[in-house]
Amino acid sequence: MREKIRLNTPFSDRDIEKLKIGDEILLTGIIYTARDMAHKRIVESIEKNEPLPFNLKGQVIYYTGPAPARPGRIIGSAGPTTSYRMDPYTIPLIKAGLKGMIGKGPRSKCVIDVMAKYKAVYFAAIGGAAAFISEKIKKARIIAYEDLGPEAIWELEVEDFPVILINDIRGNDLYREGIKNYRR
Repeated sequence: MREKIRLNTPFSDRDIEKLKIGDEILLTGIIYTARDMAHKRIVESIEKNEPLPFNLKGQVIYYTGPAPARPGRIIGSAGPTTSYRMDPYTIPLIKAGLKGMIGKGPRSKCVIDVMAKYKAVYFAAIGGAAAFISEKIKKARIIAYEDLGPEAIWELEVEDFPVILINDIRGNDLYREGIKNYRR
């Protein structure tokens, strides 16, 4: 069993070049949330050359819509949402400098190819463990698109946020490799 890798955000190419599919990683630093509607708005801003809600260079987007926080809590449960729904918007974000994405489920071949070309990675968060994941969030604030409610963009400060590398910068895919190994 490999040792867990500690990684700080934002990422440089050098940070993610060493990663391999299946690596267990603990993320620390700032990550941003964005779901379908927020992605659509970010892409529209890129196309119109308008300012973005945050600088995409080296950043990580977590596909989640946090639940409201209970009294005394920083944030409500914050589990991952299905990633392929963001695929139509992902390529312009990667081209603009996005280095990491966190969600659940596989990505399309064209997104995996663009990740390899521009050196970006995709992580899976643990589905069904939203309450546990929320404990790894130390600070949270909405920074854009508050009108979207749970789909607003949040800036999250995380510490030892657990993820597994699904797609590396070489175009490898842990889901496909798992299926091949299972068939043997």
